[in-house]
Amino acid sequence: MQESKDLLQLKFIDLLTYTIKWKKHLIILGIIAILVSAVITMPFIIKPKYKAEVIFYPATINSIGNALFTDLNKREADPLAFGEEMEAENALQLLSSSSMTNRIVKNYDLMKHYKIDPNDKQAKTKLNNKFRKNIEFKRTRYLSISVTVLDEDPVKSAKIANGIAEIYDTVKSEIQMQLAKEAFKIVEDEFRRKEKEIIEIRDNLKKLAENGITNYEEQSRAIAEEIAKLQAKGGSASQLEQLKQQQEHLSKYAGEFLYYTENLKLELDALDKLRTRYEKAKVDVDKTITHKFLLTSADVPEIKAYPIRKTIVLISLISSLFMGFLIIIVIEKYRQFNQMKASA
Repeated sequence: MQESKDLLQLKFIDLLTYTIKWKKHLIILGIIAILVSAVITMPFIIKPKYKAEVIFYPATINSIGNALFTDLNKREADPLAFGEEMEAENALQLLSSSSMTNRIVKNYDLMKHYKIDPNDKQAKTKLNNKFRKNIEFKRTRYLSISVTVLDEDPVKSAKIANGIAEIYDTVKSEIQMQLAKEAFKIVEDEFRRKEKEIIEIRDNLKKLAENGITNYEEQSRAIAEEIAKLQAKGGSASQLEQLKQQQEHLSKYAGEFLYYTENLKLELDALDKLRTRYEKAKVDVDKTITHKFLLTSADVPEIKAYPIRKTIVLISLISSLFMGFLIIIVIEKYRQFNQMKASA
């Protein structure tokens, strides 16, 4: 029983002994592993891929009008500020959206580039798998966005990476332009409606002016002063009667005049606020600015990123030697077991 336990124990001296005893086999195994892994990683077996990377910060603004035509102390976003966590997450969502993916696939004809038959029933699945395998979007620790592209063609990898950054800008501008146009239409309709209301009020005031009512407060004060003077001087009754008739005529339209003048002030104030909103909304429709701050554009890579031959050869060598040691240990222990059994 004790001998069986000793047989299962493996000491360092045993490993050293096995290594010396089987060194030729281990050397041959290592050479074979190196040669096989080196051959497997040759370009004609595993095609090398080149990595291109673009890094940019998303912008913080969604409305040019609000960003540029708002008081500094009330401004919610600085048009020159880098985006933070929320902007980075929004950028990743947009980059991963179907509209972005479809635009990238179409612009660079990835179906053909990845040699996928469009008539294949699983064409879209294969394309999506290739897309996810070769194109990656991620947020960096500094809240910037990294776009990496792996491709067998180094020029193509850089072209796609730089193109994705441009497509991101275009798609975001298109989305915001669509919203800006809808918002502008609403503001414009309200602005035009308010202008018509003001025109109607002014037309009513013109009609009152035709009836002699131009400024009720001033006219009423002037007539009252004239009546007081006539009464003090003992003026003629006819003059006094005439002034009283004017006063009655003025009083007849007083309520209407005061209503229109006060309403005009309120409507002009509302129109002024609407004009500010209108001008901001118009800027959003007429103008566009970049939605990213490009930190690093993609250059044509000179060194392949995959496969890394040294790493593969090293892993293959270590794995083969490890497996070789396991087999040697099993063989040696099996021999020892047979020897013990024979001697018993």
